Amino acid sequence: MGALKPWHIAVLVVVLILLFGAKRLPDAARSLGRSLRIIKAETKSLHDDNDRDLAEKADAQAGYQPLPPQAAQQAPYAPHPQQAPHTGQPYQAPPQQPVVDPVQRVREN
Repeated sequence: MGALKPWHIAVLVVVLILLFGAKRLPDAARSLGRSLRIIKAETKSLHDDNDRDLAEKADAQAGYQPLPPQAAQQAPYAPHPQQAPHTGQPYQAPPQQPVVDPVQRVREN
């Protein structure tokens, strides 16, 4: 039932000629071909960009070097002090404010 038979193609060609006219079909086919070429070129450039990005990431990871054995043995599990952004000072948590129920606040006012 799903097979495409020759008479299906003939009916499709007749419908296309009736819709667009015999003079406009070559132009339509030409513009369709150009569009497909553009799409093909764009997808190829996307694949090339993706491959280039992967190669750059692989090169960046290859540049990592492990710590020297003395540094790793001195403090393998030493916690790193957190620093506040842009200041280099140790991070201090803001003082916690008491939790107030909004319903109670409305009732008090």
